[in-house]
Amino acid sequence: MGALGIDPALLITQLVNFFLLLGVLMLFAYRPIRRMLDERAQRIRESMEQAEQIKRRMAQTQEEVKAHLEAARREGQAIVAQASRMGEQLREETRQEARREAEMLVARARAEIERERREMVDRLRQEFADIAIEAAEKVIHQTVDRRAHRRLVQEVLEESTALRKEG
Repeated sequence: MGALGIDPALLITQLVNFFLLLGVLMLFAYRPIRRMLDERAQRIRESMEQAEQIKRRMAQTQEEVKAHLEAARREGQAIVAQASRMGEQLREETRQEARREAEMLVARARAEIERERREMVDRLRQEFADIAIEAAEKVIHQTVDRRAHRRLVQEVLEESTALRKEG
């Protein structure tokens, strides 16, 4: 070995030193490094599990959001439908109110027409009585008691009206 340039004593010393160093490194460095690597691998596994949990929660949250949006959409449609029904109901109530008001106006107009007709009939009777009295005065050439004559004419008119209604 000497011809190769290897000194056997030095080789043995180096081998002993190497194994001693290897033993010391195994004792003081390999276990802490191995523990550190194991801890790091554990943290990586935990991080991956947390990432998976987060993905599952996120997917679940997205499903919940979709469900809430769908519920909100249905509720919005229900509100729109209800508002439409209320609008139709309000429109119908307005129509009915307008119809009632129109009927009231027609009834008032009829009552007013009837009242005016009665007034006209009364005025015509009054004028007829006055004309009859004047005519009677001219025929008789004397003044007839206007009140008594008016009463007589009024009674005759009422009797003739009652006879017409019966007939």
